[in-house]
Amino acid sequence: MLNKRQNIILEILGKNDRTSVNKLSEILNVSSVTIRQDLNFLEAEGLLKRVHGGAVLKDADDLVNRLGVNYEKKLRIAKKVSSFVNEGETILIESGSVNVLLARELLIIKKVTIITTNVYIARQFRKNEQANIIILGGIYQHDSETLVGKITKTCIDQININKAFIGIDGYTTGNGFMLRDLFRAEISTCIIQKAQDVFIVSDSSKFGKKELTGICYPADIQHIATNDDLNSRFQDEFRKAGIDLILA
Repeated sequence: MLNKRQNIILEILGKNDRTSVNKLSEILNVSSVTIRQDLNFLEAEGLLKRVHGGAVLKDADDLVNRLGVNYEKKLRIAKKVSSFVNEGETILIESGSVNVLLARELLIIKKVTIITTNVYIARQFRKNEQANIIILGGIYQHDSETLVGKITKTCIDQININKAFIGIDGYTTGNGFMLRDLFRAEISTCIIQKAQDVFIVSDSSKFGKKELTGICYPADIQHIATNDDLNSRFQDEFRKAGIDLILA
């Protein structure tokens, strides 16, 4: 769990993408030694990248960087969603920063088999030899560490998917759930069509944002997990559609 000062550092980075040790020391009224310790800890947690004299969150597709934005909100969602996964189940976790935290939560509390299209998510279990991880093949996207393409689709065709957890980059009423990456969107759509029980997992900042391409509409999924500060208009819309709205 992060302390108050570390959360403030992530909030500052979420707004500015880059900050320095000296600036953080001044804002938080602590020594530069303390700030460097905080940055080292946050980097070890995969929440930012250290650079000379400070830290950055710079690549929108890099999960290491995206984890640090709205971290506490994302962690609350992950903890809440983990309660919907039963001991011994086989689930599919697609991609997205909340899903990384979900994978970490499951590593701590339950023994499950996780199928994923994301190498970064699979690496969360590298020190747990008891974890059962299945990585679907495909073309490797270096920034997001997601696997995409025809091989990935073929792999999905060969497996039965009970519960699937899908990340998004945006949602509007007219366009449905969206991603900024066409290749990842293709795979997400395939997973949604194959899975029996689909969870859209995202912090509330994505709702109301329009992105490049759609993956599905509310009628195609069963659950949405997000923060309890989700706009009431969206809450009413999803409940009227019969969706199980999970607010953290």
